[in-house]
Amino acid sequence: MVRPLLRRGKRAKPQNHVDMRLGDGWHRRNFLAEVVIPSLFTRRHGHRIKPVFPDLPAGKFCVTWIGHASFLIQTPEHSVLIDPNWAKWLKVIKRIKYPGIELRDLPAIDLVLVTHAHFDHLDRRTLRAIASDQPIAVPEHVGNLVHGLGFNRVHELRSWQSFEHGTLKITLTPARHWGARILHDSHRGFGGFLIEYAGRTIFHCGDTAYFEGFKEIGKRANIELALLPIGAYEAPTKRDVHMNPEQALQAFRELRAKMMIPMHFGTFRLSYEPLHEPPRRLLEKALELQLLDKIRLLNEGEPAVF
Repeated sequence: MVRPLLRRGKRAKPQNHVDMRLGDGWHRRNFLAEVVIPSLFTRRHGHRIKPVFPDLPAGKFCVTWIGHASFLIQTPEHSVLIDPNWAKWLKVIKRIKYPGIELRDLPAIDLVLVTHAHFDHLDRRTLRAIASDQPIAVPEHVGNLVHGLGFNRVHELRSWQSFEHGTLKITLTPARHWGARILHDSHRGFGGFLIEYAGRTIFHCGDTAYFEGFKEIGKRANIELALLPIGAYEAPTKRDVHMNPEQALQAFRELRAKMMIPMHFGTFRLSYEPLHEPPRRLLEKALELQLLDKIRLLNEGEPAVF
């Protein structure tokens, strides 16, 4: 495949890449003083549960939220980790809530999916601990970050590219975000994943701002469970890079999914909003839209069968 190049040999940014310029008013607040430093003195909390994973009949999923965007998805044949991150720190950002499961209590993992290269989604130390000669799937141009960690194969995917893993079909979907891990690698891809099994589909959105692409995803896939981010919307850069709870509900409706599981809140202080605000706003808007029965708030570490 020929990679499109920019001047001076730089690779082109992926489609739906957000504007990297700082937003209006970004300098009016001090993220270091308001969020980062106070977080250093906040005690970590949460319950680390030794889970009892159920025996699943054919056709059933078990979904366990580990925290932030990390999920364990199980079928009778497979155990899949998405965006696994057990890190206590993201550089200077402290993890405020413990992962719901200890790494040692995971079942045997036969596939890992990573939505993009940001440190809160791709943690190399966690991946090295999980790697056990199984495959991993990442967006294009992210593969070099996971080679040599212990995976037997790296699937590097473009938007709408798929592969099969046993009884699963995995497809990378578009998103509106950015994939740079440092300042000069904005060519790295990003996206979400459709996981199809026995005629049923789970959608993990990855990180994204709201965009029109949700309508296309909803037309292409019959989504039963949509794992959608609802936090980190008051970015210190004032850039539009994450959905707020109201936008997540709009995305949920455009995806035409049957059930929404919110994520990407309550673990790391990545933006100005309080950690408790995203789920409160989500439930208030869901009540207004008569969608409360479509929202399933999971507790970290507690398996839920669907």
